[in-house]
Amino acid sequence: MTDSVAHADLMDSVYRRQRLIYNLTRKYFLLGRDHLIDELAARPGDTILEIACGTGRNLARVCERYPQARLYGIDLSNEMLKSAHRALRDRAILAQADACTFDGKAVFGVERFDRIIISYSLSMIPDWTSALRVAASHLAPGGSLHLVDFGGQRDLPAWFGHMLRGWLAKFHVSPRADIGDVLRQMSAERGTTAHMTPLYRDYAFYGVLQGPQQGPANTDAY
Repeated sequence: MTDSVAHADLMDSVYRRQRLIYNLTRKYFLLGRDHLIDELAARPGDTILEIACGTGRNLARVCERYPQARLYGIDLSNEMLKSAHRALRDRAILAQADACTFDGKAVFGVERFDRIIISYSLSMIPDWTSALRVAASHLAPGGSLHLVDFGGQRDLPAWFGHMLRGWLAKFHVSPRADIGDVLRQMSAERGTTAHMTPLYRDYAFYGVLQGPQQGPANTDAY
């Protein structure tokens, strides 16, 4: 069994029942998702991809906020995609795919996307740096990659951060403390810009990686 298949099976086992109450329960601690959606500034006709779209909650909000955009979503868990298909119906094109090996042209017939979203997913992807680089390689010229996930809780009481990380571990979630360094390295490699903004006293962060102004000459590095 490959690592991808094993992780897909794990995610299906975690969310087979949780997906039924996911949106109701997660709204209290997956903070910053609507902030990310507001900051997308998508234009009519833009292609928007969500990597690890889960139940489709974010894409449904994106559809309401940017009704003329073209929406796509992938998730490793077929269980989560059941909920996403039900929530989105024909408003987005969805597919089962691994964020670390995703090929937009093969899956959707789309090579580049104007906006890419990764929301509270890097903390659940074992090889998260590969997922981040694969996402960046799919950015259209002038596009942007938007991230939101758990922060370092540096401005919150130490007991709170310790309790949160212990609780998250039960769901196979590990906040990525060095994501800022990785984003800055990627932006330097690509000659673009990146920034991260702490949210809610560093409970979460919102980050943006700008795509190239022109298409990359060679994407083999990704």
